[in-house]
Amino acid sequence: MTTLTHRARRSEVGKNNEKKVESEEDTNQDRSQDNEDSGDSKDIRLTLMEEVLLLGLKDKEGYTSFWNDCISSGLRGGILIELAMRGRIYLEPPTMRKKRLLDRKVLLKSDSPTGDVLLDETLKHIKATEPTETVQTWIELLTGETWNPFKLQYQLRNVRERIAKNLVEKGILTTEKQNFLLFDMTTHPVTNTTEKQRLVKKLQDSVLERWVNDPQRMDKRTLALLVLAHSSDVLENVFSSLTDDKYDVAMNRAKDLVELDPEVEGTKHSATEMIWAVLAAFNKS
Repeated sequence: MTTLTHRARRSEVGKNNEKKVESEEDTNQDRSQDNEDSGDSKDIRLTLMEEVLLLGLKDKEGYTSFWNDCISSGLRGGILIELAMRGRIYLEPPTMRKKRLLDRKVLLKSDSPTGDVLLDETLKHIKATEPTETVQTWIELLTGETWNPFKLQYQLRNVRERIAKNLVEKGILTTEKQNFLLFDMTTHPVTNTTEKQRLVKKLQDSVLERWVNDPQRMDKRTLALLVLAHSSDVLENVFSSLTDDKYDVAMNRAKDLVELDPEVEGTKHSATEMIWAVLAAFNKS
């Protein structure tokens, strides 16, 4: 930590250096997020939440399936993973009494703004919460699934619409109004089909041509997106364009992946604990 490496120096110099190092660490975390997406479009950077919503949207209609009641919590899980991968939060270290992923609390690592409104709003909630909460509890609180009226303040509202507006600003979606007999609804049809197809192709390749049969060797963001797509019930959309044979192979491999024991995978070298903690939370719910 910076406080240890600069402890022997004069206090004024030490404080300046600490701020510089912390700033560099935050910058490096955000750069690493971009580097892990090295195969993606150089012009468009999407968050995990934006990718999940894009996969769930009907291209022409511009809305998600009315029968999908999983995507709301899936998007909240994506927020936690995105914050962890950007170096803003982490799981408390395991102890004798708290070994399981779902027993360990979410801790703040840095409150430096990410530039994304939903991520920064969640970051403020996590920073202000005492005592700290677990991954499963945070997903419930952010979704508004709590019986405690004092905790309703943590609910993130209009999440799909806010994410959709981000995608509109990035030139991937557009905004329209559709009439559904009894009411009008704002929809967001896909205009940049190339970007969506790139995303679909990346996930298809991850379980077909580039299948490595080991989640620890997979690109972390791709692994996270597969977990979130499964948890949000949009994985069918990803594989629906495949031939029957490839569809079966892709679905079976994805199923094998999400049925791995998160407690085992989360302890392996170089594992991103938050990904497995979110999967564990959805498996339990």
